[in-house]
Parts: sequence; structure tokens; C-alpha cells
Amino acid sequence: MDLIKEIVSRAQANKQRIVLPEGTEERTLKAANQILTDEVADLILLGNRSEIEEAAKKWGLGNISKATIIDPATSPKKEEYAQLLFELRKKKGMTIEEAHQKVQDPLFYGCLMIKAGDADGQLAGARNTTGNVLRPALQIIKTAPGITCVSGAMLLLTKAPNYGKNGILVMGDVAVTPVPDAGQLAQIAVCTARTAKAVAGIDPKVAMLSFSTKGSAKHEVVDKVVEATKLAREMAPGLSIDGELQADAALVPSVGESKAPGSEIAGHANVLVVPNLEVGNISYKLVQRLGHAEAIGPILQGIARPVNDLSRGCSIEDVYTMVAVTANQAIAAKEQK
Repeated sequence: MDLIKEIVSRAQANKQRIVLPEGTEERTLKAANQILTDEVADLILLGNRSEIEEAAKKWGLGNISKATIIDPATSPKKEEYAQLLFELRKKKGMTIEEAHQKVQDPLFYGCLMIKAGDADGQLAGARNTTGNVLRPALQIIKTAPGITCVSGAMLLLTKAPNYGKNGILVMGDVAVTPVPDAGQLAQIAVCTARTAKAVAGIDPKVAMLSFSTKGSAKHEVVDKVVEATKLAREMAPGLSIDGELQADAALVPSVGESKAPGSEIAGHANVLVVPNLEVGNISYKLVQRLGHAEAIGPILQGIARPVNDLSRGCSIEDVYTMVAVTANQAIAAKEQK
């Protein structure tokens, strides 16, 4: 069974309530119909009911009726959620009037559903920017315990089965934090390992990547990776992690043995943590395009409950896969509680 089938199968076995705030968007609706047909998740579509039903009829989506459809503007829970938002944000200066206004925004409404325990995760971004998707998540759901920065991981399904877990690797951060400090980089390492386990079913072996292996080069950016490795070990004492390692030392057993003798990670890494966003974004796109790897994500991590961001150029298949990924993260978040 390939990884995507495994992710879908785990979601089907433990169905989660996933909110889709862009309930009238064509790709989202078409993916939602297939999710409901395959019983991958219990879906909550946000938007005007008549618009959603008319769109479903127009595109021949016979299973959209199985979704829960909520219009934030007319929802009976609107007042309850406005009060919740006001309590969460009043110290930041939000008034009850502003809360009433914000709660009608589907992105805020979905996050309030999660905070209130009425949903398990959210997926948006087909119409909205990353900033718009993340803002309510950080204001309402907030970061997971011990985590202060959000990051994004990418699943890389490569055609090189001798690397990672049968060619599957997880890389972070590829999406959010441009220049993390050592503490943030440690958090990214821990979160990416959790994502690897929750979504890819990988027993994480984390390599903290650099242009140096075990002191072969001296520079302050290398020092940051060394410090981040130390901090990550303190954050998650049971985590299998090593650094600093060059990419070949992390992936190739013979190179790992030569450059980092005695390391349990060198040559066997399946989770790759890059020193900054620039490296991560460039690296995964090169692997995707030149290595013909399938890239799934970015999967947002570090939020207390899963909220994921789609590319505005996403396909129906992307939406489908990311609903299943979000469900897997929700299952893992409940197990960690």
C-alpha cells in the first residue's frame, strides 16, 4: 500500500470532523464530494446553504448532502462563538462588536468550532492567502504546548527507495519561519518528527542539516544548528536526532560512516531539518522537479489542533489528500493529549 493510501485508510478507520471554510469553491466542493463518497472524514462546509446546494447540483455532486453545512452569518452558535472569541482576544483589545463581526468570517468561525470542541481540524487556502488562514488559527487555537513557532513540513515521496523509509522523507521547515533562531529550529525539528510519525507512519530519525558535518566547517550558522540539536534533545529526550550533518552524510550510509562515525542517524535519516526557510523551499522544489518526487504539503505544524493551508493553485486531488492528512494530524493530536 502506498503512503497516500495508508493516510486515507487511517483517516477512514477513525473519522475526524474537518472544516472546509471555502464551502462554495469548486475544487473544494468536488474534493469534498469524493471524501464523503469514500467516507474519509466527516465534513463541515461553511457558506451559504443555497449556494453550496446549487453548486453541488450544477457539478453533479450527489454526496454533498452528507456534509454538515453551516452559514456563519445565520448560525445559532454565532453568539456563543462571538463570546468565546471576545474572551480569547479582549486582552489584545478586541471588543464584543469586533468579535461579532469576525465570527461571520468562515476562517475565524472554523477555528472557533475547533476551539469549542465542535470540530477537529480545518483546511483552507484555495481562495485565501497563507496569512489569512494562519491568523485566526494562531489567535484562537494557538500553538501546541512548548511550541512558540509554526512551521511547515513536506512529505517527499521519492523514486530512491534506498533513502529514508523506502524513499519517503519528511523535510521542515519549508513554508513559514524564514530565519529561525536555535530555539525555533529545535522546535521545528521536534514538530517535523511528530508530523513524520503522525502522517507518514515513520519512526523518525532526524538529521539537522548544514554545510558542515561534525565540525568540518566553522561558522555561526553551523553553531546555530549544533545548538538547535542540543535544545531539541532537551525538548524531546526520546527523539533520535543528530547534527550537524551534510545532506549526503545524513542519507548515504557509507558517507555517514566516514564523516560521522558512531552516529545512529548519519546515513539513515528519514526526517531532514534545514537551517532556514530559503534552504527548505529551494531544496524540496529541486527534489520535486529534478528528482521527480511527489511533494505533499506543506503540512502546517506547531498549532495545538491541525489547520492546514492549500496553495491557491491546488488541484482537487491536493484538497482530497490534505483533508486526509489533516485528519491524521487530528488523530495524533488527540492521542498526545
